Amino acid sequence: MKSQNSYSLSGKIVDLVKGQIFRGTVDVQNGKIQKITHDELVQENQTILPGLIDSHIHIESSMLIPSEFARLAVVHGTVCTVSDPHEIANVLGITGVKFMIENGKKVPFKFYFGAPSCVPATPFETSGAQFTPNDLEELLSMNEIHYLSEMMNFPGVINGSLDEIKKIDIAKKHNKPVDGHAPGVKGEDARKYAEAGVTTDHECFTMEEALEKIRYGMKIQIREGSAAKNFEALIDLMKDHADKVLFCSDDRHPDNLAEGHINDLIKRAVAKGYDPIQVLKSVILNPVEHYHLNVGLLQEGDPADMIVVDNLKDFNIKATYINGQKVAENGQTLLNPVEEIAPNNFLATPITQEDIQVKDTGKKIRVIEAYDGELITGSVLMDPKSDNGNLVSDTEKDVLKMVVLNRYQKAEPAVAFIKNIGLKKGAFASSVAHDSHNIVAVGANDEEIVQAINAVVKSKGGVVVVNEKEEHLLSLPVAGLMSNQDGYAVAKKYKELDTMLHEMGATLRAPFMTLSFMALLVIPELKLSDKGLFDGNSFSFTSLYAEN
Repeated sequence: MKSQNSYSLSGKIVDLVKGQIFRGTVDVQNGKIQKITHDELVQENQTILPGLIDSHIHIESSMLIPSEFARLAVVHGTVCTVSDPHEIANVLGITGVKFMIENGKKVPFKFYFGAPSCVPATPFETSGAQFTPNDLEELLSMNEIHYLSEMMNFPGVINGSLDEIKKIDIAKKHNKPVDGHAPGVKGEDARKYAEAGVTTDHECFTMEEALEKIRYGMKIQIREGSAAKNFEALIDLMKDHADKVLFCSDDRHPDNLAEGHINDLIKRAVAKGYDPIQVLKSVILNPVEHYHLNVGLLQEGDPADMIVVDNLKDFNIKATYINGQKVAENGQTLLNPVEEIAPNNFLATPITQEDIQVKDTGKKIRVIEAYDGELITGSVLMDPKSDNGNLVSDTEKDVLKMVVLNRYQKAEPAVAFIKNIGLKKGAFASSVAHDSHNIVAVGANDEEIVQAINAVVKSKGGVVVVNEKEEHLLSLPVAGLMSNQDGYAVAKKYKELDTMLHEMGATLRAPFMTLSFMALLVIPELKLSDKGLFDGNSFSFTSLYAEN
């Protein structure tokens, strides 16, 4: 390598545009691919290819600000994300979206942000902001906003709601694609959703559903995140529909991001026998073309966005380059941390045990049934455990009390019960609770549930584990969603909390991540908002108590 402005790399070169692999040399000058030379005599035992793209992710889920997310992601060969700032928008509105954009500009990484379409996701919860069509017009007119983020109000789109159609029309006016979010939607409803102008979906969890949406013209983002994992169910789309497939993580917690990213999905797909060229086209070429990304494809004149790996089977990342700058090498990030402010919106006040008491009426109760690796839930009727006339957690049946507390104003907490968490003692709480990000908590007893919630209130955001009355906290001062500290330190602390929860009995692979979706009303079947228990099928509130 001569200098940062002018250098050459030699080895096997992957040309995704022509679908070829050949030996040769890539010459880089001033951040662009100056020349690519075929030379079968090249001996370097490495492979050069375009950088990787996560086609749908909420950066906030990493609990890191964009600049810090980039520091970790480049180590795994990621050079670009198609990022929905939906989470911070629900807390801070347009100010939050602009914070993500401006912070992302402070590092050499390609963040492509969208305009969040549903803020709040529903009128059945309290959020920190509300987007009108005028707000979306402001965002979509910005050069830094590249698409309309997932249309989560799919019933509104399907039924032709004027408000939802207007959002899509604004995106069409600005020639920007519209992302989808329609879990379980098939048949005539899927056709209507696609014909409205929605172009992608990352929520498919069966092959049948994905194939129907492809038939109606949509592209399918195979999602493998920290909580929702659909890779195994959908990867066989690569057999006949690789040109309609993209790969994404949607949500990735910091410990998982420290370990790997989209590179892991490439390894898994290739290990299943899929052609590496075809897999890489789905990961890189398809999102570049769909979202019109200014990400280099290793062609002469392109930005030098590229990675060097040992080979396409093992796929160990040796180096990552963005606009010609080496940003990672041999497992180490070369990006410097960015000092950043911590905007927030957090006005919740402490609660007491009396605030979360639930009277025993002698009736069965509706219990949220969580599923590991899924965002959907079930609803089951059960006989509750009672103590002194109040309903309490029943660890023997794995039915725990769950609380959601409004973080934007003083309010009474909403209480329900949830099954399949596995916790045998203690409690945990978080200010990350999709999509409005009120405080959500689950625990084996009322005392420690309240202690966990109050620890989050005191910190004005964070994730906390209370075990035998001892508090273990990871503070998230940026909108109650993200840390502005070193990403690897955040990942280490989060891993410690996760391990602690498993030692306390939690059976979920990602307890905090799964808990964060238990207030997400737009995904059925039974969820809890700060306003009460919600039936996602009827899209209305329901009673905790079953009818006799």
